[in-house]
Amino acid sequence: MNGSGSILAGASLGAALLATYLVPTMVAWLRDSPDKWPVTIVNVLLGWTLIGWVAAMVMAVWRDR
Repeated sequence: MNGSGSILAGASLGAALLATYLVPTMVAWLRDSPDKWPVTIVNVLLGWTLIGWVAAMVMAVWRDR
């Protein structure tokens, strides 16, 4: 792989990882969750830990009935 191919592959991988990291935030905003800001904060600050990411996802999909 040449230099520009490596850069493109790295950028694509980085974009895919960032999109995966931000899934809870995207879910909360698309569902117009009342907790979208807390979900975003937890996801950005603690999402790098698996527990933080799962907590953000649970907050994003949780519905009070």
